[in-house]
Amino acid sequence: MNELFFMIFWVTIVLSVALLVVGIVKPEWIRFGQKQPGRPTIIAVALGLLIIGLSGAGAIQNVGNNTAETVKPGTVLSEAVYAVDNHALRCDPGTKPGHAGVSNDEKTSAGIRYMVKTPVNYDANIAHPLLMVYAPARKNRYESEDFVPLTQEATAAGFIVAYADHRAMNPETIEKLAEIPGLIEKKWCVDHKRIFLTGHSDGGTVATGIAFMNRTKHIPAAIAPSAMGIRGEDLKQYSCPQPLPVMVMHSSQDTLFPGYGKEAMQWWAACNGCDAAPPIKDADGCVTYRSCKNNVTTRYCEGTGPHSNWPGNNKAIIDFFKSCQDVR
Repeated sequence: MNELFFMIFWVTIVLSVALLVVGIVKPEWIRFGQKQPGRPTIIAVALGLLIIGLSGAGAIQNVGNNTAETVKPGTVLSEAVYAVDNHALRCDPGTKPGHAGVSNDEKTSAGIRYMVKTPVNYDANIAHPLLMVYAPARKNRYESEDFVPLTQEATAAGFIVAYADHRAMNPETIEKLAEIPGLIEKKWCVDHKRIFLTGHSDGGTVATGIAFMNRTKHIPAAIAPSAMGIRGEDLKQYSCPQPLPVMVMHSSQDTLFPGYGKEAMQWWAACNGCDAAPPIKDADGCVTYRSCKNNVTTRYCEGTGPHSNWPGNNKAIIDFFKSCQDVR
């Protein structure tokens, strides 16, 4: 549609220039019925049409540029490659009303809004892993997606990905945010045993809290919290959940929650029954603890940016979750 309007305005520009030239050189060529307008009238009309054409074409071009700028690569949906065999979990036809693409305005009973994004070629009969992203403080679901742009890589890997609005932190709020994966599962074809949680700052706190709180610890198959705000001393007040794949991301330069990541990692390594020997340093700079119970992956990735920075290793996060799909 924009191309059509642009062409109309472009034709207007060409005609106005032609009219201006004729009005200056041969005004007698212009007639409206039996009337012949004077040179000033013709020039005024031509200039008016020229202004309209230039303004309209410029506006259409700006709209196109703005649209291109607002579509960020990390928020684009991808097409998944389904590797389906006889063992793949399925949903009965017609039982999941959620549609393919983007659903921006889902809402919990407590009024917490969230959005759901599926692969472009989403198949409502095949059970998908779900990646649930919880937002940092004061960010809504759209801002959270821009901040952690996981959508493109997650949907390409066959995940359904969801983003929730932020809510002020307390145990009750965490439990309410923990309801979202179950609500998504009612509308979209989700593999109940492949629900993965991540988030930054308050979002990392939510992902972690869901994983150890008694009423919610059954939900995640793995977590990858970033810059979370839970100290090791706080974690010691809770009983360990069953061994769980964990990838903790925290910066050594985090001045808001200094050292929290290492403290949390020590708690998780103990809960997962990992070997007391120093962890193995991986090629990407992270460390992996050895000989954990049930062979669960237990990783710590330390960055160097400020607290406000997302670590940015999205491929490693997706690969981590993919490797955890058969743990439970």
